[in-house]
Amino acid sequence: MNNRLRIGIAAFVLSGTSVAMAQTLEPAQSEIAFTFRQMGVPVVGRFTKFSGQVHFDPRKPEAGKVALRIDTGSARFGSAETDAEAVKSDWLHAAKFPQASLDSVAIQAVGPGRYELAGQLSIKGTARAVRIPVALARSGAMTIATGAFTVKRLEFKVGDGDWSDTSLVANEVQVDFKLALSGMAAL
Repeated sequence: MNNRLRIGIAAFVLSGTSVAMAQTLEPAQSEIAFTFRQMGVPVVGRFTKFSGQVHFDPRKPEAGKVALRIDTGSARFGSAETDAEAVKSDWLHAAKFPQASLDSVAIQAVGPGRYELAGQLSIKGTARAVRIPVALARSGAMTIATGAFTVKRLEFKVGDGDWSDTSLVANEVQVDFKLALSGMAAL
């Protein structure tokens, strides 16, 4: 092997160290939940199927990328009747829009172990810019990303028709998440 080839290979390998590291999302230890009010009473649901690609190095958060995909048909409330209603066209319309997505456009550090993710949230074919606070903590070999943010369901056409009356179902929906990630560098 000639010296130029060795130098080229070494430069390629070393340049890879500046790229954000890839993590594995562990769905069995993760949770995406949401809460809204119906006639003033809190209703809690969760998505049971989701996946994600996370490339993040805590030393270089600005190089990070997050892409989550949520199976809209997996919304669960603990009631078969409510579960069946949630996937209908007035709500999540899972047959036409089987996935919601979140794709980061920027990540910045805002304090020790705390970050802000700016991204695009897409539900029912409508995308909106979101800013999401994220806290990272170590739990054994896992890194746990937690946070909460609020969306307005009517901006995404969730709860169309008769359900657009916010005196029946509030417009604000709080999303809470806990994502267990393996393979992240030390915080």
